[in-house]
Amino acid sequence: MPGPRLTPGGGSLGRTPAGGPAGVDVAAPGWAGSARLAEAAVLLVVVAWAANFIVVKAANQEIPPIAFAFLRFGTAAALLLVLLRWREGSIRMHRHDVVPILVLGAIGFGGYQILWATALQSIPAGDSAFLIATTPVLTALFAAWAGSDTLTARKLVGALVSFVGVGIVVAGGPGLGLADSLIGDGLTLAAAVCWAIYTSFGAPILASHSPLRTTAWAMVGGSIVLLPLGLVQAAGTDWGAVSAGAWVGFAYSAVIPAGLANVVVFHAIRLLGPTRITALQYLVPFIAVVMGAAFLAEPIQPAQLAGGVVIIVGVAITRAFTAGGLAARIRAWWLA
Repeated sequence: MPGPRLTPGGGSLGRTPAGGPAGVDVAAPGWAGSARLAEAAVLLVVVAWAANFIVVKAANQEIPPIAFAFLRFGTAAALLLVLLRWREGSIRMHRHDVVPILVLGAIGFGGYQILWATALQSIPAGDSAFLIATTPVLTALFAAWAGSDTLTARKLVGALVSFVGVGIVVAGGPGLGLADSLIGDGLTLAAAVCWAIYTSFGAPILASHSPLRTTAWAMVGGSIVLLPLGLVQAAGTDWGAVSAGAWVGFAYSAVIPAGLANVVVFHAIRLLGPTRITALQYLVPFIAVVMGAAFLAEPIQPAQLAGGVVIIVGVAITRAFTAGGLAARIRAWWLA
């Protein structure tokens, strides 16, 4: 059964979830099934990203954060390029697309990691999670500007509801200390802007390149930016003292959350648009809290559970095509 197809220039063949610029033929046989499968895969990515918070936090006790990020994304880029050569026969990128995708990768992977890791040294993890949660709202705005998605009241309301849910999750746990370090807060918001730019302006490139090719080249751009600071930190690291557990965490973080997960996300963005897919990122802080309780015996508060419910409602609003459609889905879930 053929899947969704793209027009050569990325033009729309029909009404798409992301609007005309997405270039996806929703009338093509199998589109609905492919979209559901893509969204389910992104939910698995969200779980992998949530687990990655725990893994990276432990690994960074032994490997400096930017050195870790450079090795992580450099390894992921190499693996994706090998996979690209095997799956698609070449690693070439059209000459006119090389600079744009390298720049986007430099922003989305390189700039984001440097800003976020630097800011995390001066602000609590809860503040960081809350500020990074502005990413889906920023993505909705940038995607409308880039022409890669349509901004509707439903999408914006859903994003804002989920953002409130993240605030409840964070405030219900360690609490928020915003303004304790304005520089750290500003750097974290700048990191959120970097990721929003990457997903929003990278989406149109998917009209002519596969998610695997686009992500592999973007990873190269991010690795180039991380190279100088990464080497500086690496030079001062006692690599002989790094434990086997830290290396296992590094391998997991490079292959799944950094490498394969980003390919899955760009595939879903091509089908459903940046706003709907990025909204699922709101689930990361809540799932991380649940995982912390399950694997690290960290306490979980009733307010955090309530915040998780609010996040899910916001994501449901973003996914529902109409208010009536949302009500129908809630009734179906209730009666199931």
